[in-house]
Amino acid sequence: MIKSMTGFGKGIAKEGVVIVEAEIKTYNNRFQDIFIKLPRSVSDKEFEIRDRIRKSVKRGKISLTVYLKREDSDNKPVFIDKSGLETVKNILDEIKKASGIDDEISIENYLEFQNLILTDSAFDKEKEFELVSKAIDEAIADLIAMREQEGAELKKDMIARINNIAETINEIKSAERKTVEVYFQKLKERAQQLFEDLNENPDRLNMELSLIAERYDITEECVRMNSHIKLFHDALEKEEEAGRRLNFILQEMNREANTINSKTISSEIAHKGIFIKEELEKIREQIQNIE
Repeated sequence: MIKSMTGFGKGIAKEGVVIVEAEIKTYNNRFQDIFIKLPRSVSDKEFEIRDRIRKSVKRGKISLTVYLKREDSDNKPVFIDKSGLETVKNILDEIKKASGIDDEISIENYLEFQNLILTDSAFDKEKEFELVSKAIDEAIADLIAMREQEGAELKKDMIARINNIAETINEIKSAERKTVEVYFQKLKERAQQLFEDLNENPDRLNMELSLIAERYDITEECVRMNSHIKLFHDALEKEEEAGRRLNFILQEMNREANTINSKTISSEIAHKGIFIKEELEKIREQIQNIE
């Protein structure tokens, strides 16, 4: 299925007073580029989360941010780790006893160990990661749904434009036959004026004129263009990651359109060739937004 590379997804997981929110955004990018911002308490799970994203979103610039908060904490960014606080108290008591210091232990003394006392973890780390995982999965699913919806719109637009090109190619093929015949006749008329011995060797003259007219024959280019159009439709329907393949096919189609324009001597065909290139450019812009 065709997917857009731009999208947004949000997931929320809640248990008790703890709420985890995950937001994921994706933008156009030639490759896969992932940026992740996590609460410190689950930062050690970044590689696992990154791998989960990598399997779900194949291409684009991806930004994931996870927020953790408690409903009863006025959204404080950190919490007191009571177990850590007890550990610090015991350490300070032992230091005081061993050193024979009589001074009271102050808050400043405790804050020297704030990395043990303060945490952004709301409760048990494993349970917390379960909530984070649930929120991320929901955000990714929401993102994919949005990318698929936008991809369906892009697909409709590209099919309409590729069908326009196919129709124009048929018109070019029809006009090209008449153009070659007319050009052949004009060459022959000019040759009749220039060569007095035309009646003595008409077969040689016809052969030379045919070779000249063949230089302007664009039948082969039209056949290849129709073949590329079929490949384009197939890629839209079958490719899991169609963006790169569609871009390659488009390059080949643009090459054929350039050849048609360079070979034709018909202003009508030249105008149709320009129309094809305009449609190809519009399709190319759409492809830049496809995974």
